[in-house]
Amino acid sequence: MLCQFGFKNFKSYKNETIFDFQAGELSEFKESLIKDDKATPLLPVSVVYGPNGGGKTTLLQALSCLITMVVFPIHELKKNRMNLIVQQRVNCEPFLYDEKSKNEPTEFNLYFRKNNNEYRYYVAIKNDIVVSESLFRRGIGAKKTAVIFTREENNIDLGASIGKSGINTDVNPKMLFLSFLAINYNISVIVEVQEWFESCVIRNYANPITDLKIMINENESFKKPFLNLLNEMGIDVCDYRYDSEKEDFLLTRKVNNVDYSLSLSKESAGTRKLFGSLPILMIALQTGRLAIIDELDAKLHPKLLRYIISLFTDPKINKFGAQLLFTSHDMSTMSNEVFRRDEIWFAALDDEHSSELYSLYEIRKEDGKRVNATASYNKQYLEGRYGADPYFKKMLDWGDWA
Repeated sequence: MLCQFGFKNFKSYKNETIFDFQAGELSEFKESLIKDDKATPLLPVSVVYGPNGGGKTTLLQALSCLITMVVFPIHELKKNRMNLIVQQRVNCEPFLYDEKSKNEPTEFNLYFRKNNNEYRYYVAIKNDIVVSESLFRRGIGAKKTAVIFTREENNIDLGASIGKSGINTDVNPKMLFLSFLAINYNISVIVEVQEWFESCVIRNYANPITDLKIMINENESFKKPFLNLLNEMGIDVCDYRYDSEKEDFLLTRKVNNVDYSLSLSKESAGTRKLFGSLPILMIALQTGRLAIIDELDAKLHPKLLRYIISLFTDPKINKFGAQLLFTSHDMSTMSNEVFRRDEIWFAALDDEHSSELYSLYEIRKEDGKRVNATASYNKQYLEGRYGADPYFKKMLDWGDWA
């Protein structure tokens, strides 16, 4: 489970940025939290809002960049332990509107839980060269932290847990030492970390047919619950199959006791979106994975979006601690009926054209108090109370032009 993700000097983000899945001390929706008796509860869902070009997608790209840097070399050499559900590698690019930043490394800092352990993984990259890298572990609730390894350019120091394994530390400067260990050695602590990275589900604008083929080929057992879920959402499909010659899916509906099949490509954009997104969301729920989806709301009715969110916030459905991180433009779900205040995030550009990321939970009113849990979040956001948004400001001023 993801606890916290930090990064610096990545694309539109110049300064250190922290995204947090750790729950704040709020009263709303406590029952939805992912709880551990020995640690801070975690959020099951987080959404990022903001104007186009503000940095919403870039946040997801930063996390995806780190994940793919770790898992792609492992996957390419067929050393992966889990089936990967990621679409493409994300390039590591520094902030470009600053001469100093162009020549500094991009940094990533990840804090996550796997089984009974907490891990902190840090890496700094400059021109595809690993400048610094480290991995630490401690038991959940424990105070003592163990060093797994630290790396400063070509100098690698091994912690006690792996230091006597006869490990080669002569590593290609462009390869992460974590990936190198996963490829070449069978070390329990590295296996655990590798499995967490491989479990992450990343979806952007990929072809839904490709996504569904992955699910069918690798997990046929999800078909019946997938159809049931579609039916609950009002998509009256009773069966589907893949036509390898046409490279398309055929959806079957029963009308007046007669079966009719129609190509997925001829279905509505919303139905195609569900076919592309639901399988990976179901896999996440069934196996306790982190799902990362850009513009989950696109092509979906707001009620369907609410339903998808509820799958993660209902502990009776989300039994294995799955988490959902997505971006959205849908204002109707920016509501105290859907989200906790610490589950709502905003990304926007500052005066230096650098993205800033902050949560609704962090915002203080003029009296120093937090935004009230009973507030109309979407209304206040459109009024500009949660940060500058030139696009919405212009929209609100249109009435003066009439």
